[in-house]
Amino acid sequence: MKKNIAKIMQFFSGWKINIPEEYRLKKAVMIAAPHTSNWDLVHAMPGLWLGGYNPKYFIKDSFKKVPVVGWFLKWIGALWVNRSKNNNLIKLSVKMLQEEDELLLLVPAEGTRSFVKKWKLGFYHIAKEANLPILLSYLDYQKKEAGVGKIIYISDFEKDMKKIEDFYKNITPKHPKKYNPIIFERKNNNQ
Repeated sequence: MKKNIAKIMQFFSGWKINIPEEYRLKKAVMIAAPHTSNWDLVHAMPGLWLGGYNPKYFIKDSFKKVPVVGWFLKWIGALWVNRSKNNNLIKLSVKMLQEEDELLLLVPAEGTRSFVKKWKLGFYHIAKEANLPILLSYLDYQKKEAGVGKIIYISDFEKDMKKIEDFYKNITPKHPKKYNPIIFERKNNNQ
């Protein structure tokens, strides 16, 4: 059913999907970036469904109380989080990934739709502790394209961050002023 809905949405929106076969993994951490608008979910999920993915993502639990919206968000992959409590999402995520045979955990690395000075790096720690690769999913509003463009196998932190940063620097978000493609603070500014 999700694929049928996705085909209809893709047809009417005019968005293209770009997910090469070699990136269709059953288990991984998936970055969702850039994330500058609520429309990102509307374009991302159908693209991922058409690509053969059925990702899960964390969202604040206040949404589940909204009639129909809560049910819909859960149906498309929401995992509720109480943000008033100290949740160890890294530990919880790693446990979920280790227990499931198939799970793609979609993480909006910026952590918000607003401008941030640096990304939250939980996605990296989750992938490292779960011994899983990171899929770089993207939405390019200029090209009207959703997809997965690269796999990062955890090796050296700074090299991995550079690869991720290089990948996302030419992706156009819906609201460019709300996006910072600089994902982490370097120890040495000469890099």
